[in-house]
Amino acid sequence: MGGGNGQKSKMAPEKHMEKNKPAKGSQLESNKKAMTIQCKVCMQTFICTTSELKCREHAEAKHPKSDIYACFPHLKK
Repeated sequence: MGGGNGQKSKMAPEKHMEKNKPAKGSQLESNKKAMTIQCKVCMQTFICTTSELKCREHAEAKHPKSDIYACFPHLKK
């Protein structure tokens, strides 16, 4: 006959786990696509969520003779 409450309770978590599985594979491809900020002097790329502070730190450390806006023109607001 089967199908009691005990069996239903056992099957419910298994069903939900299949539905909520994370995407298979690596995140490397999506991380590459998110690298949208680029230093115009050395062409180093940064992830799109990089703050202005990190851009300034890069410009001061790597290009002390260049202006920050030469490295990152998008900061000229």
